[in-house]
Amino acid sequence: MDNRRPLAPACSTLPEYVRHWAEHAPLRRAFTFVDHPAPHVRGVHRTLTWRRLELRVRAVAGRLAEEAAPGARVALLCPQGPEYVTGFLAALTGGLVAVPLYPPGLPGHGDRLSAVLADADPELVLTSRHTLDEVREFCAGRAVRVLAVDDVPDAAADDARPGTPVASAVAYLQYTSGSTRTPAGVEITHANVVANALQALTAYGAETDPVTCVGWLPLYHDMGLVLSVAAPVVRGLLSVLMDPVAFLHEPARWLRLLAAHPRAVSAAPNFAYDFCAAAVTDAQKAGLRLDGVAALINGSEPVRPGTADRFHAAFAAQGLPPGSHCPSYGLAEATVFVSAARPGEPLRRFALDRDALASGKALPARAGDPTAVLLAGCGAPAGQGVRIADPVSRAALSEGEVGEIWVQGPNVGRGYRGQDGLTRRVFGVPLADGAGAGGGPERSDGGSGGWLRTGDLGAFLEGQLIVTGRLKDLIVVDGRNHYPQDVEATAQEAHPAVRRDRLAAFGVPDDAGERVVVVAEHARTALLADIDVPELMRAVRAAVSARHGLRLADVVLVPPGTVPRTSSGKVSRALTRERYLAGAYLTEAAG
Repeated sequence: MDNRRPLAPACSTLPEYVRHWAEHAPLRRAFTFVDHPAPHVRGVHRTLTWRRLELRVRAVAGRLAEEAAPGARVALLCPQGPEYVTGFLAALTGGLVAVPLYPPGLPGHGDRLSAVLADADPELVLTSRHTLDEVREFCAGRAVRVLAVDDVPDAAADDARPGTPVASAVAYLQYTSGSTRTPAGVEITHANVVANALQALTAYGAETDPVTCVGWLPLYHDMGLVLSVAAPVVRGLLSVLMDPVAFLHEPARWLRLLAAHPRAVSAAPNFAYDFCAAAVTDAQKAGLRLDGVAALINGSEPVRPGTADRFHAAFAAQGLPPGSHCPSYGLAEATVFVSAARPGEPLRRFALDRDALASGKALPARAGDPTAVLLAGCGAPAGQGVRIADPVSRAALSEGEVGEIWVQGPNVGRGYRGQDGLTRRVFGVPLADGAGAGGGPERSDGGSGGWLRTGDLGAFLEGQLIVTGRLKDLIVVDGRNHYPQDVEATAQEAHPAVRRDRLAAFGVPDDAGERVVVVAEHARTALLADIDVPELMRAVRAAVSARHGLRLADVVLVPPGTVPRTSSGKVSRALTRERYLAGAYLTEAAG
């Protein structure tokens, strides 16, 4: 195998990079897919070299050219695996617009999949031979053709002559998770995704030193797609992928892959780090060495230092480097990455005064203040401009002032497909003035100079972006701001039967203002009949009252799996609130 590493060229699209690596590093591994067909199987590896990947991409692109003209939308309803990667890259190679989605069997997400397909209106659906019948049945009645990627023969590449897509053209639609509104398709151009891949590679120290991208995040998720497909393609790196379900069944599988590959870079949401710390056994830790891990990205909002502390305490004996945890911030509208803590640096911790935060100021708390809000810094912007703005006046705010996070750079998408009004409200918005706290270069991609309104709240402190919550999730009681994730953190610590990261706090209207409700799942390890529910509710109410000065109007305990989540795995507060108001939960009357 040729292990020499040619220099990465300056290409403007992912298909150009695929062709480059196939020519200059044909035998080097590009993608390895690790299957776990049985509970105790350590993993079955399937690998594509760059030469093999380019051949498969060209074959599928040639087949797509027979079915659709450039610019047509192609939905990917593939399981995690080689068919997903080759289908996605083939769509881009053929000048089509990919729509990364998931097979219809994903539990709890059939309605969303139907809504997204109706909005995207694809001409073609790509899947695998294994899920072909299931996808055909799901698409019955739609004017769409279904094609299995692995049914396309290699010979289809013989006559395929795909051109080079225009960098400014739309490469794919990244549908938002739908956590705060109806899912919308963000138009990501070829230039956007290449720019963001380069930004991420630089932020995580991979622009010069080779790394291995190890991931289980689904490829329909923005972070999974960029970190496990786009960034490796741009840099010519090996990407090692496993199925998300395999991780959930046995999280040690992810850690074993991290240990097996030098300078591994990976990403996971907050719950995954806590899950590993709690679920990986001493027997599974035996012989596990994590000292080669380069960066572990945590993209939850906000990132809490306690999660990193628990994870590192659990695996310190396995050599996990203390500076490997990298809190980061991003969103689909900016392709994904916006800011990141750099690997090798100590976690930046901020203890903030709760009362000041409620009034829009990020001020240090008094030493030893038990009510302080503990947040981690999400580093500096990754090759883009970031400002904090007043969401009403649009004036830029100074360091330490909490406002809406605004972003500007070559990675920001074009807008929402078919939603011009929403696009004008979110993309290309001018600041009232040019001052304010922020970091990163100003826009240099020839754009209009406007800014992306993220809908997220945060502040800059000591050069670090601090993410405090979602603007639309904010709970306002008696003129004070309360962040739902902060209330949720207090509630889940109040009683051991409350399931971590499976609860939602939100406000509901009342004649006297806004009432606060918490809907929480009970832990899977606890039977409802064995839980003293009134005692649990008293404990949650008392903890929230003591720490936040809030009187909870209702605390609802529900079975595991009841609190709805978005397709990216985050709790959907908006849908939980909607179900609560519709009477879907049996509620405990306020006492």
